[in-house]
Amino acid sequence: MNAMQNAIDRFSSAMHAAGIVPPDGIKCDGRIHRFHVEGDKAGSLNGWYLLHLDGRPAGAFGSWKLGIQSTWTAGGLPLSASERASISNRLAIARVQAEFERRVQHEAAAALAQAEWSKAEQANPTHAYLLKKEVQPYNLRQHQNTLLVPLLDPLGLLWNVQRILPDGAKLFSKGARAGGLFSPIGDLTTPRTILICEGWATGATLHEESGYPVLCAMNAGNLLPVAKAARKAWPAAELLVCADNDRNTPGNPGLTKATEAAKAVGAKLTVPQFPDCAPGSDFNDLALLRRKGGRHA
Repeated sequence: MNAMQNAIDRFSSAMHAAGIVPPDGIKCDGRIHRFHVEGDKAGSLNGWYLLHLDGRPAGAFGSWKLGIQSTWTAGGLPLSASERASISNRLAIARVQAEFERRVQHEAAAALAQAEWSKAEQANPTHAYLLKKEVQPYNLRQHQNTLLVPLLDPLGLLWNVQRILPDGAKLFSKGARAGGLFSPIGDLTTPRTILICEGWATGATLHEESGYPVLCAMNAGNLLPVAKAARKAWPAAELLVCADNDRNTPGNPGLTKATEAAKAVGAKLTVPQFPDCAPGSDFNDLALLRRKGGRHA
């Protein structure tokens, strides 16, 4: 094995040790290269690295999403001040470029979502998904057999839509903005209390039974960004995070993420409780179970 390949292999091993799977064909030109990190959203380029072999082989790598940043040198010696400054400057430029590209992508996806939304009609209450969940369509629209769930920012701007098919399958637009967006249900003009939950059907049930406005974050990982956005947009409102109780999933991610979000913004937390042998995890499941008199298969 020649010296160049040996340095590349040791650099790759350092990335593995830090929890980042390196891309194939690492380049050693001293420039920032971005790549897809395993487990991230398809099409994302949150991973980055740079490696040079001139003089003393050295480099750096990380993941913007995971918050990982590390340096590497042959022999394990620390980087010089000039090497650290060079890496910092190149990384700053790469971050600006990545943010610009992401913004352009989000704007393009938002334009498509807005066009799709404007052409759609008010959702039919007899849509198979709505009948299954026993909720009203509220602010949903429909194109052919597909329900459209609007995803907005606190200013009310539409950035994305979730598509729900009659069988319950849910699809998002590739490359569209998602973090911090929510689908609102109810009047948010001067709310005294705001509920925050994951899925739209759960939010519809919560609004129907409480009368409070609801922000549907669409997934557990987005509860914290939505809670932070809600606290900033409606500082006087009492926030109540309504968790999914994923009691049959290791680590109970619904409850874990909801608890994290509630603690971060000083919100209250509520969790649906089910009989041990009953199916379901969210407040819509609990409502359906109650309406059926507790009968389940």
